[in-house]
Amino acid sequence: MNSKTFLTVHAAIYGVFALALFFVPALMWPMYGVELNDQYALFLSQHNSIFLGGIAAISFLLREIEQGLVAKKLFKGLLVTNLLGVVITLYACFTGVFAGFGWSDPAFFALLSFLSYAQYKKVQLG
Repeated sequence: MNSKTFLTVHAAIYGVFALALFFVPALMWPMYGVELNDQYALFLSQHNSIFLGGIAAISFLLREIEQGLVAKKLFKGLLVTNLLGVVITLYACFTGVFAGFGWSDPAFFALLSFLSYAQYKKVQLG
């Protein structure tokens, strides 16, 4: 997959989740076995959208990047972000915070980690 396609898909995925967790968190979180039981939990979901939306924006705005040091660093940053997603969502699954559809998150982040790594390896510095 070329960098433009990868970054466009990456931006779309993160953007959809940012919007969903901001506008319809009460519909999203129960699928993961998480209950929003007060205004603070609702706010934290919406606050999380800042970061998801930011990653989406960065991916989208840099989708034309193909080669060079900046591209290499971008893909490394996305790789680290997605690996953190694997670790944190696995923790949520193993501790019982996530249930049901929640097990899809580690798989989702693992796939994005693999794709980020593949893009990272393709980038030429010269």
